[in-house]
Amino acid sequence: MTIRNAPKLHFWRPAAWLSVSGPDAFTFLQGQFTNDLGALKTSPAVYGLWLNQKGRVFADSFVVRGSTAEEFWAGSYFCPAAVILERLESHIIADEVTVVDESADWFGTALVGTDLIGQARAAGEGIFFPGRRGLGEQVEWMTLTPPKMTGGAILTAGDMEHARILAAIPAIPGDIGPAELPNEGGLESDAISYTKGCYLGQEVIARLKSMGQVRRRLVRVTGTGAPPACPTKLYQGARQVGELRSVATEGAGFIGLALLTLLHWQQDAALGLAADAAPTITPAVAS
Repeated sequence: MTIRNAPKLHFWRPAAWLSVSGPDAFTFLQGQFTNDLGALKTSPAVYGLWLNQKGRVFADSFVVRGSTAEEFWAGSYFCPAAVILERLESHIIADEVTVVDESADWFGTALVGTDLIGQARAAGEGIFFPGRRGLGEQVEWMTLTPPKMTGGAILTAGDMEHARILAAIPAIPGDIGPAELPNEGGLESDAISYTKGCYLGQEVIARLKSMGQVRRRLVRVTGTGAPPACPTKLYQGARQVGELRSVATEGAGFIGLALLTLLHWQQDAALGLAADAAPTITPAVAS
């Protein structure tokens, strides 16, 4: 499988790539996933979350349509396969569903650009679905052997992290995880259906939509100097107001995503990396 003159590609390995199959596979997944899998009738994949009973983010994944009506894939950029596998298997009761971890066998290629999908399809078989990386038009290509490229540029993991943070797309569970609600990461518009019916954690999400507001928000920030290790606490004066969750180098400084407490965070003031330290971090997007 060879892609010729491709302008931009990124080769990656999935943290999770699970086969979910059986006569009850669709109804089982639909009853656990936050987004509506009915969209698979017209789309190759749906992005969403797996929540716990308190509505916190347990994991995320794409659910990708398989080759038959009883075959699906659950794939994630960052969530370990063991976490999603345990979550799914723990909720199989009388369902005719089989879940198999095939993460070690598959290779991912992120195709960036409008002219690459046709080349990839012509180069060989695989599974294609829209990616979620903040790079404009971009498709993920999953294959059992790594494809080859002639010409063009290869995007590094650092390039992909910079694009993700610049687009304020949370990494699960690094930016938003088991202690956070989806809405704190701005995931309510992309990862949640409010009309599909019941799933684990749905009552909490429904109440949040109708009655409440989140107390924290994931915000993009810019900083000076070398990127700090994450997670790291953020302060305004002596008060901790949040935590820097992820960073990527940008010029002589960095950009990052920070989870900030709305009750204490003064949006017109910069942030420091220690109590009473000089402020070196500035929110780039107001919440």
